Amino acid sequence: MLRYVSIVAAILSLLSCEKRETPVNSFSDEVFIRIADFQDRRLSDSLIQFFNHEVAGYRRAAALAFGSVQDTSASEALGRLLNDSDSTVRKAAIFALGQTGGAKAYQLLVQANFNSAEYYEALGKTASKDQGTSLTENSWALYRLALRGLTDTAHVTSAIQFLHSANSIDSRLRAAHFFSRGPANIDGAEDALIKSALSDSSVFVRMASASALRKIKSERVQQTLKELVKVDPDYRVRVNAMRALQSFPLSEIIETLFEALNEENNNVSIAASEVAIQVATAEQYSALVEKARATKHWRVRANLYEASLASISNKELTEEIIRVTRAAENPYEKAALISALKNAPMAYTFVGEQLLTTDIPVIRSSSASSLIGMNKHKLFEKSMQGSFLAFYKKALQGDDAAVIGTIATVLMDTTLGYKNIISDYQFLHDAKQKLSLPKDNEALQPLEKAIAYFEGKENEGEVKNEYNHPIDWGLVKTIPSDQQVIIKTSKGNIVIQLLVEEAPGSVANFVQLSSSGYFNGKNFHRVVPNFVIQGGCNRGDGWGSEDYSIRSEFSGRRYKEGSIGMASAGKDTEGTQWFITHSPTPHLDGRYTIFAEVVTGMDVVHRIGVGDEIVSVDLIYK
Repeated sequence: MLRYVSIVAAILSLLSCEKRETPVNSFSDEVFIRIADFQDRRLSDSLIQFFNHEVAGYRRAAALAFGSVQDTSASEALGRLLNDSDSTVRKAAIFALGQTGGAKAYQLLVQANFNSAEYYEALGKTASKDQGTSLTENSWALYRLALRGLTDTAHVTSAIQFLHSANSIDSRLRAAHFFSRGPANIDGAEDALIKSALSDSSVFVRMASASALRKIKSERVQQTLKELVKVDPDYRVRVNAMRALQSFPLSEIIETLFEALNEENNNVSIAASEVAIQVATAEQYSALVEKARATKHWRVRANLYEASLASISNKELTEEIIRVTRAAENPYEKAALISALKNAPMAYTFVGEQLLTTDIPVIRSSSASSLIGMNKHKLFEKSMQGSFLAFYKKALQGDDAAVIGTIATVLMDTTLGYKNIISDYQFLHDAKQKLSLPKDNEALQPLEKAIAYFEGKENEGEVKNEYNHPIDWGLVKTIPSDQQVIIKTSKGNIVIQLLVEEAPGSVANFVQLSSSGYFNGKNFHRVVPNFVIQGGCNRGDGWGSEDYSIRSEFSGRRYKEGSIGMASAGKDTEGTQWFITHSPTPHLDGRYTIFAEVVTGMDVVHRIGVGDEIVSVDLIYK
């Protein structure tokens, strides 16, 4: 009997163990919370204390924190971690030093002498121009030097070799982006880039190579790009090839452009209409107007109207666009048409009235931007300056932060001469009283500069948010490390997985907003073909925010197709807006928080257009 009781007790004990809560993420460990909270509060000294901790995981977390803190005073301490016994700690220190930058960081990295992609990327982030001349053997170093404008012919020669199909996809992709984002003179890479754009097995390498070809203005490149626009099976390659064709005169590419305007994929037709804006000439005016009237897509129509006005300022066409604008019911269409009028200064009265009378934020901000475009247009007449200033002053009497920030940029433009006619700039101080941090950071930045300009003073520096909105660690501890979310849109559903262990503050913020229904009914206000779709703005125009901000959380994770990042107006200014990438965007790595990735629904992401609705955002419970 005693033995039976003992066995039962043992079974019950095991069952009770199984019923104990299993930690859902690493933040069940209070030490990790302390480290992450010190990171969030940017407390360098408190983080450095963990560099000597016996637990390697804590040392790693503390080192990684400096990838976001980016405090140069911590470089020496991070350098000591390059000799840590644990490889993950060393890797974190390398990343942090690369993110922090500066001569000291480079010196410490060189002395360590590692051989890894992360190491060479960090060298590329920190090297001076002279130091970078020797960094030719790694595609990551090349790419980072290219982003900083520190490359020479030797780097170009090395990048050509990395494009070869025998190399890894990662190396080829980095080389293609080197040419796309790097030096202007890449003529020596023509053969390699053409081959890569036409035949690389990776669509991501093909699209980056196609983009790079815009820098080489040869007949062969033009024919290659035309072929890509017509035949590549992936719309993203076609988009990039179409954009690259804007390096050539419209007369030489007009057939390809007009065919692309009729593409079934809206992203390609939008890209083609954007190219038309850049290359339009008077010779194609009538054809562009005809295409604008014929198209069924409102974004394409607005762009073609803008292209037409860019080629010839025509009173009849201007009046036509005004009529179409008045009739438009879609606020995003109306805003796009108003934007097109920036090439017609004669329409300033209509646009000014839209600015002062509409109650729709996206139309207000578009009207302000359009007025500024008119103000800078070659057909702007000096006699109009007083009327424009009257609109500006009247608009600044309102409390629209986007309008205030936008108008501030034009008033301090030294080429426009407003300082010569404004004797009393108290109205700028009055506008400032309506703004507050952290909510209006993006508008306060240009306004502060404008006030300093009129006062004849040096701008005091970047407008920075004070620490606010602490991370809700109680909530973080309840979010599983594999938590998924379903984003229901008017085009279909997108399932994403949150990365709570890498970006706890951003994930907690997203979960709080989602759970309250904050995103429901809002629109994707920004869609850049083969770049991003962006939503979460409470105004619907990209200027929206709430009365708080959160901090940037950078990690070694890279932006790929379906990465979800936090939009910002600079480091530590994130709030409610987020974006999803169409394809790899390595220039965003380490600069924008990645807090989630798409699991399913990328086909939906690729179909989303400006104005499409976020129906709901809900956590998926297993």
